[in-house]
Amino acid sequence: VIPGGYAPDLIRRDDALIGLVREAYGQGKVVAAICHAGWVLASAGILQGRRVTSVSSIKDDLRNAGAEWIDQEVVRDGNLITSRIPIDLPAFCKAIIEALGGQKG
Repeated sequence: VIPGGYAPDLIRRDDALIGLVREAYGQGKVVAAICHAGWVLASAGILQGRRVTSVSSIKDDLRNAGAEWIDQEVVRDGNLITSRIPIDLPAFCKAIIEALGGQKG
């Protein structure tokens, strides 16, 4: 789970963390991002052709990274789960729990 707020601006500048996100995504593990965390997904280069949501202020960044941005409380596209803002946390957490329930190991 990649947090929102100011943290993504720091995380996206850390090559090791970007590599971790890229590796987890590539292995089919659940990768979840809320609010500004979409910046981390863009920096990891994993958004091409994916459906996502985020805080609306970064939607152009995500579209420029190749994503289809959708304005809804949570979007699940394969192993990628995204959400907009803190008020959407119940739906975001439910989607993560459901996704993890389907994973083995």
